[in-house]
Amino acid sequence: MYSMSPSASAAPNGRGTARVGSARAHVAAVPDVVPAAGSHTHDAEERTRDRVLNAVLEHGPISAAELGDLLGFTPAAVRRHLDHLARSGVIEVKRVARAGAGAGRPARRYVLSSQGQSTLGNDYLDIASVALRRLEEAAGPEAVRQFAVERFADMERRYAPEIEQAGPDITARAQALSEALSRDGFVASAQSLVAKAPLPAALSSVQLCQGHCPIQHLAAQFPVFCDVETEMFARLVGVDVRRLSTLARGGHVCTTHIPTGRPAAVGTSSPAAPVNPDEVSNHLQERP
Repeated sequence: MYSMSPSASAAPNGRGTARVGSARAHVAAVPDVVPAAGSHTHDAEERTRDRVLNAVLEHGPISAAELGDLLGFTPAAVRRHLDHLARSGVIEVKRVARAGAGAGRPARRYVLSSQGQSTLGNDYLDIASVALRRLEEAAGPEAVRQFAVERFADMERRYAPEIEQAGPDITARAQALSEALSRDGFVASAQSLVAKAPLPAALSSVQLCQGHCPIQHLAAQFPVFCDVETEMFARLVGVDVRRLSTLARGGHVCTTHIPTGRPAAVGTSSPAAPVNPDEVSNHLQERP
């Protein structure tokens, strides 16, 4: 799903630190290594863990090595705190495919879990939900859709030049889209599925997956955000696509089916020319 801004996966400055304190009691309830001595050491451990949690909140998806560099911790120290936070359920691991063929196993990145989002608070999502509900009541569902279209227009303008550079090959365009999404915090990957005989080559496809959705709960209330995002994907890659699952509807990831059996309509991407939703998304909420 689309973030309300390119950096929406990060909390506003200063806000993440304030929220982390509200999760401390929950996190501390999970057994961990016993402090060496006294409450002073225990408090220091909690403050350090708060820093790690806050860094994941503001910079996730982020690797353990990146966290260590950011906070000045040793690899052993940062992994100990990450393991504790993962056991408590407030963070989780997302595996992100590395760019390029034969790049090895997917990289491990840490993000705030749904439980963590609930524990730390979702005030900005609550406010957005109320505002959109009032907009819908006052001006109708089309007004909410227009809001979503306008939000995705900026995202499409940023992505379009990069994807056009990938040329007419749909697989290459899907990979470029995946990389752009990952930079914006959506933990995306693009997996090619090649149809083998006796199946026709036209059945080959790319499965575009997004492992993180900053506004997952908002999208659950307003599925139009998922629909408009799918329409944008179709314009960017140049073929009709289908959304197979979304995090907002209970899927493990957001999955978009991109057929690769025909060339892309290069140069047709335009935020002002939305694709018919019936041709883009069947909204099948299957778990991939």
